[in-house]
Amino acid sequence: MISAIVCAAGKGTRAGFRENKVLRELDGMPVLCRSLSAFAQAEIDEILVACAEEDEARILPLLPERARCVRGGDTRAQSVYNALLKAQGEIVLVHDGARPFLTPKIIADCIASVRQYGSGVCALPVTDTVVLAENGSVQSTLPREQVYAVQTPQGFYRDRLLGAYEKAFAEHREFTDESGVYARYVAPPRIFTGERSNRKLTYAEDFAPAERVGFGTDTHAFYAEGEGAPLINFITLGGVRIPSEKILKAHSDGDVLVHALMDALLSAAGLRDIGYYFPDTDEKYRGADSMELLAETTDKLKSAGYAVKNISVSVLAETPRLSPYIQAMRENLARALSIPRDAIGIAAGTNEKLGYVGEKKGITVYATVLLTK
Repeated sequence: MISAIVCAAGKGTRAGFRENKVLRELDGMPVLCRSLSAFAQAEIDEILVACAEEDEARILPLLPERARCVRGGDTRAQSVYNALLKAQGEIVLVHDGARPFLTPKIIADCIASVRQYGSGVCALPVTDTVVLAENGSVQSTLPREQVYAVQTPQGFYRDRLLGAYEKAFAEHREFTDESGVYARYVAPPRIFTGERSNRKLTYAEDFAPAERVGFGTDTHAFYAEGEGAPLINFITLGGVRIPSEKILKAHSDGDVLVHALMDALLSAAGLRDIGYYFPDTDEKYRGADSMELLAETTDKLKSAGYAVKNISVSVLAETPRLSPYIQAMRENLARALSIPRDAIGIAAGTNEKLGYVGEKKGITVYATVLLTK
């Protein structure tokens, strides 16, 4: 029989929350639900959630089948110990409720390690140089090939881990996780390779969505014959001047592609739209270079803590012919957004002579973007 112990008795102090951080929503779902769901779908016979008494009423409705609450302690060690006393499994997996990105593979690998070696500690090799420091000064550098970052779950045979904790309490020793107490009183625990996505949510910024999608669209009409179009023979799309018999109406330079893209970027970051920041009633923006407005938009994204990951643009235009200019547009946008050219997709098509686009009365652009925190 296998038991999973999920530690959920924290306070969220480091995150600055007024509630337990595992009850905080991440992409519309309480953080704790994600860990519980992973265990509920795995080879687990029971799930014990170690929680504080004041949180139990909120946690109970979140529990899947085979799960129940046990009283958490003032420390992580006390919470795990309390759950070990209640656990019925021969094997126990201990997991932080604040690690919501647990996968079935990690759970399976942990169980397999316990069965083969008697223990299984999820960990990753450290890629950064690691040093020991004292009073702000480096004292020594640790051999990187021997250093691992420990994650959870950590699996053990229940009786061995329980006995180790009893010895630790008798000696009044504190340990930050099960691998430490097991190493001290039983044996060196066995490591198995975890996943980089299996990160722990600790600070408030950890709860912000890592990626955000935005959508934008814009349409500009062509001047009709006799409407007094400016004396130019080009339109501007993606910062590229394209020869055209028909000229777009606009307060700025009429770069309908960049305008749609700006709206998508602002939308993804949760900001106001292009009309709010660059109103066409403001003489300041008459004839403005839209690539300069795009630069201002990217500054707003940076201030909001986001960077562009990739963009996809679709241009609907019966005229002029755009295919010879698409690569130049991509290069312009790549420079402006500081992303690789292959992270930019631009498709151009007609509307099969249907509607205002098909009748050569205007151009419409749709833009989709992905931002990363």
